[in-house]
Amino acid sequence: MVKFHYFVFSTKSCKIMSHLTLEQRYVIEAYLKIKKSKDFIAESLNVHRSTVYRELKRNHTKTGKYSAKLAHEYASERKDRFVINRKFDENCKIFVEKHLREYWSPEQIVGYCKVSNIPTVSTERIYQHIRADKEKGGDLYKFTRHRLKHRRRPVGKHYPIANRVSIEERPKVVDNKERLGDWEMDTIIGSHQQGAILTLTERLTNFIIIKKLPKGKDAKHLAEILINHLVSYKEFVHTITTDNGAEFAEHLKISEKLQSPVYFAHPYCSWEKGSIEHANKLIRQFIPKDADLTNYKQSQLTEIQHLINKRPRKKLNYKSPKRIFYNFINRNYGSVAFET
Repeated sequence: MVKFHYFVFSTKSCKIMSHLTLEQRYVIEAYLKIKKSKDFIAESLNVHRSTVYRELKRNHTKTGKYSAKLAHEYASERKDRFVINRKFDENCKIFVEKHLREYWSPEQIVGYCKVSNIPTVSTERIYQHIRADKEKGGDLYKFTRHRLKHRRRPVGKHYPIANRVSIEERPKVVDNKERLGDWEMDTIIGSHQQGAILTLTERLTNFIIIKKLPKGKDAKHLAEILINHLVSYKEFVHTITTDNGAEFAEHLKISEKLQSPVYFAHPYCSWEKGSIEHANKLIRQFIPKDADLTNYKQSQLTEIQHLINKRPRKKLNYKSPKRIFYNFINRNYGSVAFET
């Protein structure tokens, strides 16, 4: 079966009517939860509006709701049911394995076959073959760019938090990064859920704070640790932005004690708290992803914090976050000229 892509031209961009990925379906689900329009979703995904309308019509649940995971399963089942030439026979395997060993990705193999009218299987079927080959001791996975590691990542869950305040209500001044006191926070979880740490960063200066969480993602314990540490900077805490993790359920207590509102980013929209995402990447230089965080003492985390905060940053005109942050704290504004 030959498939066609239809192009709809506008003065702004070229929209492609095509199959949606699982990641795009999670974006649709997230935007539907915050009541975004279908046209807004289509524009965000850079697809034609009919793609979104067709997706919601075909892949909703029996109750009329939309689940990205179920929608992807429905679409995959439909594709397997109606598309011919899907048999992964010996000739197909030889072709796929040949190009995998030439460092072609499964997506590139399928895409090449489509434009060349070569019968093939789906991208996911090729990944299944690679995983099965690995379990048998094969080496096909070594030719994939991520060696299948990215295939294991669980999709983040959205936990309903009572009385949460959306980032849409956050003052616009926070986006400008022109004042000290707008913070972002997150948690880093150890390998196999072993241990957890709380990370904070101040948006203007990129000053980082790292605190161990002896009780893991316990919301009450996290709130106590956060309050105990930031209360000394209470004057310089105007807002706190975080994600929808259940560990932040005690946000009302945090707001009350610090007299500062806590705002929640939209589900699956990590770019809305980009400062803390970047801070976590810096911390990962010292704490690898396969680390058991229960083995780290607070003194070690504090040393990592000091090392990062002492490094010069281009954004700060090659001054350190520590220097800029404490210049503000001590009201020594004379030496705080830097790029924003």
